[in-house]
Amino acid sequence: MEKMKCSVVNIILVLSVSFTCNAQDSLEQNWTTHFQFTVIAQKHSGFRSAYSGMHSLADTVEPIATSITGTLFIGRRMWKGAALYLNPEISGGKGLSFAQGVAGALNGETYRVGSVAPQVYIARAYLRQVFPLGASKYDYINDDENQLGGKEPKNRVVIIAGKFSIDDFFDDNAYSKDPRTQFFNWSIWANGAWDYPANTRGYTEGLVVEIAKSSWKCRVSGVAVPRIANYHLMEYKLFKACSQTIELEHDYSLSRMPGKFRITVSNSFEKSPSYKEGIKALAANDTFLLNVISGNTENNKYGGKKTGIGFNAEQQVSGNTGMFLRTGWNDGKYASWAFTEIDNTFCLGLSSTGAKWKRPEDVVAVALATNGISKDHQAFLRNGGYGFIIGDGHLNYGRETILETYYSAKAGRFFWLSFDYQFVNHPAYNKDRGPVHVFGIRGHVEF
Repeated sequence: MEKMKCSVVNIILVLSVSFTCNAQDSLEQNWTTHFQFTVIAQKHSGFRSAYSGMHSLADTVEPIATSITGTLFIGRRMWKGAALYLNPEISGGKGLSFAQGVAGALNGETYRVGSVAPQVYIARAYLRQVFPLGASKYDYINDDENQLGGKEPKNRVVIIAGKFSIDDFFDDNAYSKDPRTQFFNWSIWANGAWDYPANTRGYTEGLVVEIAKSSWKCRVSGVAVPRIANYHLMEYKLFKACSQTIELEHDYSLSRMPGKFRITVSNSFEKSPSYKEGIKALAANDTFLLNVISGNTENNKYGGKKTGIGFNAEQQVSGNTGMFLRTGWNDGKYASWAFTEIDNTFCLGLSSTGAKWKRPEDVVAVALATNGISKDHQAFLRNGGYGFIIGDGHLNYGRETILETYYSAKAGRFFWLSFDYQFVNHPAYNKDRGPVHVFGIRGHVEF
């Protein structure tokens, strides 16, 4: 196994060097390669805790929790309008309390995997095909991660098929999207109420279609869902288990400052039991069904459904400062299955560069998120139930509120150093626990 990992790493390095030579200074690139490596270390304070359960955040000071990820972004132009993208990735480490105990989880680079040892895998492998709509004008697209430099029609149809993360293409936001460079917290860099379909590491397979015309874009997707909650294997029974998402995006200008909004609607069919079934299982000591909800058992029956809607806006307010807002809701009837246990959320944030103190590539930002769960979800946890990410054995319900701020400093040509602080009140919606102070540091390399 170790020999295989070394071989994969060597191949990645060779490809990186050779492809980069082909990707420079070309108006119409045939190859593109980029690389990122991110290390995040976190520690939290001890806090008041009336009781703890299997999925509680530790109430005592834990050892420093460290995560690492490294990704090679390879792109190759295939034929007219088509490009193939491949992302070998390595990740390892763990989150505080193994990424459990807070619904708005504390580190977007951690996963709920059994092993903390670094593992190599293919994160993305997909084909992107672009068709112009009519006699469209063309824009020049800069070379970037999973983006070939060259001309692209302004009015277009885009078809994407393969393996990817569904949030690569939906719920985007210029100020809060990437935990490798922006906010750490799950409910700030993403719409926490969108239980977006993904395996344990955040990836799925399927199809995305986008239509772009003038200042409007519409995209739809159909992708696979996990076999069980928080699982590494996916379902491929299209008419029994799948997820569909549709998003409408609009670019606008307010007082000559650019802005965007996005409305996202999702619907997933899965093997997830309802929380009402979970409450009955608690009374009957039905360990099979309880294990399904907490992600420990396969082979449940089909029939789960989760419907949700989200709103996402970004607005530049000056040359160096922007604001963002996210809000989302799902019906909260069936168990969370893939992302996290949030049924409704609201987040507001502000981000600014360091131009005023002559550091234009630095960023300072702050955001406030408040998360909640449905009445059925509350009752399930109150009676001693466990999901796959939260559960204290009891619940004195209160909204989970998270304040996060970070400063990202460019410390070298390819290196950024960030300092992060999070304040979490009512972790896992429990008034009997917390508040918690979380401190983090991040090193990020990209080129």
